[in-house]
Amino acid sequence: MSRIGKRPVPLPSGVTAEVKGQHVEVKGPKGTRSFTATDDVTITLDDGAISVTPRGTSKRARQQWGMSRTMVQNCVTGVTDGFKKELEIQGVGYRAQMQGNTLKLALGYSHDVDFPVPEGVTVTAPKLTEIIVEGADQQLVGQVAANIREWRAPEPYKGKGIRYKDEYIFRKEGKKK
Repeated sequence: MSRIGKRPVPLPSGVTAEVKGQHVEVKGPKGTRSFTATDDVTITLDDGAISVTPRGTSKRARQQWGMSRTMVQNCVTGVTDGFKKELEIQGVGYRAQMQGNTLKLALGYSHDVDFPVPEGVTVTAPKLTEIIVEGADQQLVGQVAANIREWRAPEPYKGKGIRYKDEYIFRKEGKKK
């Protein structure tokens, strides 16, 4: 029995949900999110909570049960609080700043990197060495943060590059004489 799947997803005040068959649409202060479940689960909306139950006892139905409940929970969290990833830049001369809808990154290349911010995500650079990615879609926020980090991933010898806040980089010892 799924420990995650059997708990209903409560709807906080200010959030409305609409269930049509396998499709769930959640509306809240930060926007609208939707999720379409597989035919292995049944989704019901009753007295301020969304419940997910499996259809049958097959292995696939039990797998989809917990996953579908988590996806509905992520939709509710996205429209209420939103998701946030924080990145920090380490390295001499490495910096980031917003110019309109473009993130300008100086990362030691011969040119500045212009990263266009996609729709549905807000990117801010409160300091020259800090980037904050926010949005209602957890997958999109994580993907944008990973794409920014990809421009200069942290290297293990000096630790220079773009890293997630509180990410630990295993440092290696340099060459000995």
